[in-house]
Amino acid sequence: MSILYLECYAGISGDMAVAALLDIGADAEVLKNALDSLPLKDFEIKISRVRKSGLDVCDFNVILNENHDHDMDYLYGKKNLHMHGHQRGLQDIYEIIDEAEITAEANAIAKNIFMILAEAEAKAHGVVPEEVHFHEVGAVDSIVDIISAAVCLDNLGITDAVISDMYEGKGSVRCQHGLIPIPAPAVSNIASDYGLTLHITDAAGEHVTPTGAAIAAAVKTLNKLPQRFSIQKIGMGGGKRVSEMSGILRAMIIKDETYDTDKICKSECSMKAEENTENCAPISANSLNIS
Repeated sequence: MSILYLECYAGISGDMAVAALLDIGADAEVLKNALDSLPLKDFEIKISRVRKSGLDVCDFNVILNENHDHDMDYLYGKKNLHMHGHQRGLQDIYEIIDEAEITAEANAIAKNIFMILAEAEAKAHGVVPEEVHFHEVGAVDSIVDIISAAVCLDNLGITDAVISDMYEGKGSVRCQHGLIPIPAPAVSNIASDYGLTLHITDAAGEHVTPTGAAIAAAVKTLNKLPQRFSIQKIGMGGGKRVSEMSGILRAMIIKDETYDTDKICKSECSMKAEENTENCAPISANSLNIS
């Protein structure tokens, strides 16, 4: 059985997840065709190779006219910016997903990721998921990240996945309501509801985004790695934010090589009645040295 393993020791975000999935073999042309069908036209994507922490990694970049997601001074409260992004409800986003020319499975994965986010935000703000109005997650780049992750997961045929501890930093990060503590409430709620484990480091800043946590929650099916496994493919996706952590998400396709050594072997001997059986001795388990 092939399993996806996401190694989140430098955090996880939407763009990191998409880049890592592309790097282990998701078809970039299938992804581009899917994104071209979206009813969102004010963006373009760029898939490239970059060096991060001295390593060659895949980069998935959603290019917008205005994008503050990687503006470190804005994210951590050192300056204010006037935001023009649209606020969208869950139904608005579902309609965008339904217009995309993607498989039924990719459609279901994308909607599941957004529902996980909606439930987490609803819990944080004391409302029901249908009343949640996304800003950061409702922005075009986050919608593209989530639909891209769904298309890549479907294209790879991923059915089982293990998620490592998600390494997170400390401090505060800006959202539409102002500065909030890290881990963000949505991230904490997703981790609590879906059995994801957080590991808080001394690194400053946000390294696990709500989008990244929701993708991890949506794909996770197994709680731990097999006792023995082989690695079939390795991919690395780089994030955009600059920090003391590497900002690299490593993805692996692994094969479960665990097997049961207490197997019982059965040996049978069939002989014709007319044959001379004078020299045949009965076979016992001891003579076969079966343990």
